Amino acid sequence: MTPYDVIVPAGGAARRLGGADKPALTVGGTTLLDRVLAACADAGTTVVVGPARPTARPGVRRTRERPPGGGPVAAVAAGLAEVTAELVLLLAADLPFLDERTVHRLVTALDEAGPDTEAAVLVDAAGRDQPLAAAYRTAALRAALATVGDPAGLPLRRLTGNLRTLRLADTDDVAYDCDTWEDLARARERDGAP
Repeated sequence: MTPYDVIVPAGGAARRLGGADKPALTVGGTTLLDRVLAACADAGTTVVVGPARPTARPGVRRTRERPPGGGPVAAVAAGLAEVTAELVLLLAADLPFLDERTVHRLVTALDEAGPDTEAAVLVDAAGRDQPLAAAYRTAALRAALATVGDPAGLPLRRLTGNLRTLRLADTDDVAYDCDTWEDLARARERDGAP
């Protein structure tokens, strides 16, 4: 498998969770962030973008987006400054069911699609692209970033929307994220955790 790096944007305000530190919330006794980091344990470089918080995974690089809380494109910009692999995964910090098999599926799909394909993105059951459950050609992300100007406050689709993208069905619902307390409760129930 082609070597890859990972950027995990983890600096959002979690407004629908009342400002709780979403990556530090737990499912099955493990933080959401640590669950994501476990799924990509074989990455060359892993960068978590956001406030410092403890993690069970050693060797994780940390950086902050500018300005702090500046949104996903600002987080990607900060993370891209830290990675060197030709392929990079963008993974949300609140994906409790992301697994190593899916990470490898994304990397392999992008690698096998050839250089004209710039991204491999999971698509949920409702048909929505999940750009924070995706693999990208690092050079394509850098080129797209150079065209957006100031990244602060921009939606991620401004960065990724024009990339030549391979869409992969998320048949196991691993792109399920925890944006609300109800989402977190459902994740805990699905996981069999109290």
